[in-house]
Amino acid sequence: MHDVDAGYGAVRVLHHVSIEVREGETVALLGTNGNGKSTLIKCIMGIVRPEAGEIFLETDGTRVDLTKRPTEEIVGLGIAMVPEGRRLFPKLTVQENLLLGAYRPQARGDIARNLAFCFEAFPVLRARRKQLAGSMSGGEQQMLAVARALMSSPRILLVDEPSVGLAPILVNRVIGKIKELKERHHLTVLMAEQNFNQATKIADRGYIIVHGKIEFEGHSTQELREHELVKKYYLGV
Repeated sequence: MHDVDAGYGAVRVLHHVSIEVREGETVALLGTNGNGKSTLIKCIMGIVRPEAGEIFLETDGTRVDLTKRPTEEIVGLGIAMVPEGRRLFPKLTVQENLLLGAYRPQARGDIARNLAFCFEAFPVLRARRKQLAGSMSGGEQQMLAVARALMSSPRILLVDEPSVGLAPILVNRVIGKIKELKERHHLTVLMAEQNFNQATKIADRGYIIVHGKIEFEGHSTQELREHELVKKYYLGV
């Protein structure tokens, strides 16, 4: 992503935003509420169209311009999103939600294997596979949202605010599971999060976004921890 401007109507949310996520990395996009994290994720997925700038995917020796692709094609390239607020189908069962995650053609042949993996990774989903998604706890729904994204056999996982609405013990469990899945599936992960301590447990490096601008790029979590913005907004120093 390079020099991206984006927003909603007359409201500009992102201002000349540039970030890079390299293959195999976990990158944290840190910012408090209302600073543009979700808009950035939606731009990558083609849900929000940038007004300026470029977003591209380099894979298998080719460079693909994502700004000219509809969302379904972006998913087809192997990019999956775990949206803020989970966005499940509450009146469908756990298993039906998972199967919908395997909609992209490249994942349909792997449904049985991916379903088995998701049930292994999240045993509670196996136990509740016939239960309506909307009747589960917040933590269970977040696990289902992550598992649904994995059903698409992604190479790149975008995770938007996984800690929202969860008790601290559940946040720790969900973040830890994302790390485990990333390592087992050799995923590339971009995680938008406001919980600094949890995000930096699994991130290789990260960016701080303030009022729609990237104010700092940390080349390690240690650099992030020592930056004045982090001390001000997250560590209470």
